[in-house]
Amino acid sequence: MKEIHISSKQRNQMIDITTDVQHLVSEEKITDGFVIVYVPHTTAGITINEGADPAVQQDIIKALQRLIPEVNSYDHEEGNSDAHIKASLLSSSVTVLIDNGKLVLGTWQHIFFYEGDGPRNRMVYIHTTKNR
Repeated sequence: MKEIHISSKQRNQMIDITTDVQHLVSEEKITDGFVIVYVPHTTAGITINEGADPAVQQDIIKALQRLIPEVNSYDHEEGNSDAHIKASLLSSSVTVLIDNGKLVLGTWQHIFFYEGDGPRNRMVYIHTTKNR
């Protein structure tokens, strides 16, 4: 298992980690198999979406903020309940196939780390598995 370290700069941010994941796949010399990308944080998540137009990431953040506002009548006292809910709506992991040493993603798809309670230093675990 490998790790990617991420430093978010904003409270809500989507960070493209596709290149980092592909680098680790290449480093492990995996030609065919899959990779699991896992986020061990309760106020952060992982998702696959369009990476060609940064406006898409901003639209996702804005939609999450409209649906789950930062300030509401939450019971959790740390002031980050919205981040917990947003992380739950996204996911804590994604699985991506590997074919001929490359991540199998659609033309516009990228892997994004979602930060809901930044700025923070975070980590993402990467586990690769080879086809036998």
